[in-house]
Amino acid sequence: MPNSQMTPGIVPGRVAADQLADNFDDLHPAYAPHEAAVAADRCYFCHDAPCITACPTDIDIPLFIRQIQTGTPEAAAKTILSQNILGGMCARVCPTETLCEQVCVREVAEGKPVEIGRLQRHATDTLMAKNSHPFSRAPETGKSVAVVGAGPAGLACAHRLAMHGHSVTLYDGRAKAGGLNEFGIAAYKTTDDFAAREVDWLMQIGGITLELGARLGEDLSLEELKNNNDAVFLGIGLGGVNSLRAAGEERDGVSDAVSFIADLRQATDLAELPVGRNVVVIGGGMTAVDAAVQSKLLGAENVTIAYRRGRDAMSASRYEQDLAASHGVNILFNVQPKEVHGNGAAAEVEFEYTAADNGKLKGTGETFRVKADQVFKAIGQTLDGVPDGLDQNGGKIAVTGAGQTSIQGVWAGGDCAFGGDDLTVTAVAEGRDAAEDIHSKLMG
Repeated sequence: MPNSQMTPGIVPGRVAADQLADNFDDLHPAYAPHEAAVAADRCYFCHDAPCITACPTDIDIPLFIRQIQTGTPEAAAKTILSQNILGGMCARVCPTETLCEQVCVREVAEGKPVEIGRLQRHATDTLMAKNSHPFSRAPETGKSVAVVGAGPAGLACAHRLAMHGHSVTLYDGRAKAGGLNEFGIAAYKTTDDFAAREVDWLMQIGGITLELGARLGEDLSLEELKNNNDAVFLGIGLGGVNSLRAAGEERDGVSDAVSFIADLRQATDLAELPVGRNVVVIGGGMTAVDAAVQSKLLGAENVTIAYRRGRDAMSASRYEQDLAASHGVNILFNVQPKEVHGNGAAAEVEFEYTAADNGKLKGTGETFRVKADQVFKAIGQTLDGVPDGLDQNGGKIAVTGAGQTSIQGVWAGGDCAFGGDDLTVTAVAEGRDAAEDIHSKLMG
């Protein structure tokens, strides 16, 4: 008999292929042109627009919406991309509900904001569909920059440096560029191989050489990169995974959510991707929600997110929490894992209720168990292999100004650098601003 939701253990093929295709369809379908025009009409075009302030990349949101309203979405795209070269991806994955749309005057007054994210997608998709690049490269400066890490920060930095006329070599340890855009975001948020297509489109600026399978500390040394280039930018992300710090963590069936999402994103046939019948995801961020929802979409019967604090402390937005709940994911608050039980493989997770005591989280001593043949850790990532000489702050690379590290001529940005939210849009802003600072320093 074929596998189903009730099949014990971690197995593939719990859902039929046609149902899988529906399950992993686009979360927010693109606007048709007339829908975009109607949505744009709702904007008040505020002169002191709070949405601009709330955008980490400072996109002129009223301007690009007016350009859509006047029938020039390609111009709107250029307005967006001049500030955020990964505006297409950010339109899909940004938590707009806690950024630009949260402060929209329409949201404050009516509880229904202008759908800025979907309008941004309409503009950038329209331009990208024409396979044209809106920016041209400045004359060669004769300067070379090494950018390590082809995730959002590295891509934004490389593009801006190339636009200024510098020669950029972009290194990444994986077989594909894109970083978390390619490997770390739920498949239903970025369908149709969009992350890879956006990288190809970005590279049309010219002046960027992509070197894949090159990892800092193994294939590359910071000293050599410094000696062979005029500047170095590090956008290496976070490669390590925090420990669960619970007994039985080593049992079969316990793994990290980031690897699960990466495997899912790179799978050619989702029907062959195994998932548990009873899945428990431990954590409270976007990665936890992405892993939980996708487990459910793959056919897991019971999926639970367990978070050690209350709902309001959860870093996944209320929208993401509600998305999980709408797919049948159970969310447990104020619980922490004590032990993963099982005979070799996970069978149950024992949790302890938590409570705040003088601002500190403590266990109450009261425990319970949840069935789990598959357990995903989504409790944050750590910086892996920091080169010697780089000062750290809070477990990340310490930076000042626009990403300047403690080593002269070396900048850093994105998740690996201290400060800012671990968001795609924040990484783009940091990569872009570091590139401008590098350009300023190189040109005197």
